[in-house]
Amino acid sequence: MKPAQIQTFFATLAASNPQPQTELEFASVFELLCAVLLSAQATDVSVNKATRALFLVANTPQKMLDLGLEGLEAYIKTIGLYHAKARHLLQTCQMLVAQHDSQVPRTRQALEALPGVGRKTANVILNVAFGEPTMAVDTHIFRLGNRTGLAPGKTPLEVELKLLKRIPEEFMIHAHHWLILHGRYVCQARTPRCWECAVADYCDYSPKTQRPPTS
Repeated sequence: MKPAQIQTFFATLAASNPQPQTELEFASVFELLCAVLLSAQATDVSVNKATRALFLVANTPQKMLDLGLEGLEAYIKTIGLYHAKARHLLQTCQMLVAQHDSQVPRTRQALEALPGVGRKTANVILNVAFGEPTMAVDTHIFRLGNRTGLAPGKTPLEVELKLLKRIPEEFMIHAHHWLILHGRYVCQARTPRCWECAVADYCDYSPKTQRPPTS
């Protein structure tokens, strides 16, 4: 994908959705951190169902700690890997209380020091909560980077670094959400919906050969 195509690619996505938002539900930076931690290898829908009840009783690090391991697991047991996620979340809450005055830190180094928080999760927090131009490469963005020719790479980090270099600055704040939503609903893994894709003309993936499935 050439630079002029990248510009038009994102301008088109921006025109169709000027203010894209995460589909995770949250009312504070702490709730966002919890939701992102719980969302690994799980859908946003399943996380939202669990956190709607959880955040009513535990919307601060101390309240989360007060639930204890069994209490927390009771709220998130419908989410995959909930045993490990509960442990990590409580360990993270302990660090937030002890080291950060119960506030979510604003630096990558401090975020990645929290249990269960890797580069992708830190990128989400930095972007969504603090407005930094980061790129959290999940399975959707990794697929799009390679399939479209936007940022081919063998690893999520390689794709991330190429995206940060190739995406025009004016689109960086929202690029993460545009790509995730596009991958989730249009450029899907098994059958990309090229016939309804607004950016198919700028994509390396042979869109003209793709047709809607016949009934």
